[in-house]
Amino acid sequence: MAPSGPPPFVLTDALLVTQDPARRVVRGDLRVENGRFVHVGPEAPRANAERLDGRGFAAVPGFVNAHTHVAMSVLRGIADDRELAGFLETLFRVDARRTEADVEAAARAGIAEMLLGGTTSILDLYYFEDAVARAADDLGLRAFLGWAVLDADKTTQRGRPLDNARDFLDRWKAHPRVTPLVAPQGVYVCDRETWLGARELAQRHGTLCHYHLSETRREVHEHEAKTGRRPAVWLEEIGFLGPNQVAAHAVWLTGEEIAVLARRQVGIAHCPSSNLKLASGGVAPVVELLDAGAVVGLGTDSVASNNSLSMFREMHTAGLVHKNQRWDATVLPAQRLLDFATIDGARLLGRAHEIGSLEVGKRADFSLVRLDHPSMLPARPEAIVSHLAYSAEADVVDSVWIDGEAVVRGRSLVHGRWSEIRTAAEAAAESLWRDGT
Repeated sequence: MAPSGPPPFVLTDALLVTQDPARRVVRGDLRVENGRFVHVGPEAPRANAERLDGRGFAAVPGFVNAHTHVAMSVLRGIADDRELAGFLETLFRVDARRTEADVEAAARAGIAEMLLGGTTSILDLYYFEDAVARAADDLGLRAFLGWAVLDADKTTQRGRPLDNARDFLDRWKAHPRVTPLVAPQGVYVCDRETWLGARELAQRHGTLCHYHLSETRREVHEHEAKTGRRPAVWLEEIGFLGPNQVAAHAVWLTGEEIAVLARRQVGIAHCPSSNLKLASGGVAPVVELLDAGAVVGLGTDSVASNNSLSMFREMHTAGLVHKNQRWDATVLPAQRLLDFATIDGARLLGRAHEIGSLEVGKRADFSLVRLDHPSMLPARPEAIVSHLAYSAEADVVDSVWIDGEAVVRGRSLVHGRWSEIRTAAEAAAESLWRDGT
């Protein structure tokens, strides 16, 4: 259930990586009351609050994973080193045999991995999302969960996917940390009626639409051969594109499509590790999207194609890929990469007024990062953003809070035992791997 209101506390003498508009990095205190920051800076009032010693730590806004399929955690390694067609063939075969019980067990494992790495919010796309919602609720994650929508004749779901999505929205719309949304899978399995039905459903419920877009050349070319239009242009022409949407991947875009997406205020979830591993063959035009005014965040995609849920690794990969591809070491500097993983991810979700930075009034979603970790040497304020983007690994995270409630303390989950989560996930993996490889 939702937090009943954790007691106030003060974190003292920590290095605060605020991600506020000035991107201040200062030594100071955080005071949290009723799940929100009420003080960020020097000498917070300490009366009537638990005191936590922040010396030796950096406080960092919780990461926002802007595109994932968290319930695929048990499929890590099941389809490695294959071209996309072979990769998808394996996953489709496995997906057809999944049950709600194994999805929940796998989601708990994936959520645990992300919490231990400092991720506090995710944007997910899958089916059986009630199971993912229960796992997120149990472990304390902030989750934006998109029910996968596709044409009725192309799904293994029982019933009509749009109806399933509508029912999912109704079941979870009142939850304080789980936000249900609509997720049309992509142009390869959604016709015009499905796309517009998804948009109408999302607008009626005031929630996001999340989908895959132009991930591969094959996807683009086959859609162009079928309709005479590239995917983004076609979605614009049928009246689908608009605000409160997040498109994942967006690798194969023309200048016209970049302009259309930016003009229609469609957010972009950049997934560099997944695109590289599946050999998409190109690099998403992130710099051009930013220049056009689009908001860009980072997503890990699933562990079947990454194979990690670490936002530290995703920042590192994104920076190196674009610098190398453009022969320009100045593009996507460390501060921009950290923005992608925090405040810009919050902007994608329409929640920048609530999460993404350490600012008074915002929800207390943050992590404590160990400054004595070898990858953080030298632990200087002027180097901390660089270390977070380029050198840190997930095990630098010591503790994590969401809504002011601890969900990780001393690298241990607060609301679950990893040994039990792992045992259940291994049992789920056994049946899926038996005939999946």
